[in-house]
Amino acid sequence: MRSLGCSLNPSRVGRERGQATVEFALLLPVLVFAAIAVIQVALVVRDYVAVVHAAREAARAASVDGDPNGAAQRVLPGTRVRVGPRPDVGEPITVDVEYRSVTNLPLVGALFPDPMLEHRATMRVEK
Repeated sequence: MRSLGCSLNPSRVGRERGQATVEFALLLPVLVFAAIAVIQVALVVRDYVAVVHAAREAARAASVDGDPNGAAQRVLPGTRVRVGPRPDVGEPITVDVEYRSVTNLPLVGALFPDPMLEHRATMRVEK
């Protein structure tokens, strides 16, 4: 019986296995770099969500008792909080929160600068 054009030449099969190994070895660093980059982006997004939450907590604290820095620090240590002048009861108060997200994963962290994440929240003064 004749096969469909494939010969089972042992030397050819060995070369194809070697080719696949070389291709995998060349592609593996690219795949690892891409995976680490995706993880780094996910960590920065996590920090941004924490900044939004810290800004909301700081605005709530500023609207009730006037200590927004402590509320933001409890949510995300290392934040910088700026509060506008305290208005009368019923008027809006604005709080700005800034945080530098550290990109320190191997390979990727050195290539990307640490982004400064910012969020502004406004609430009405209650007391």
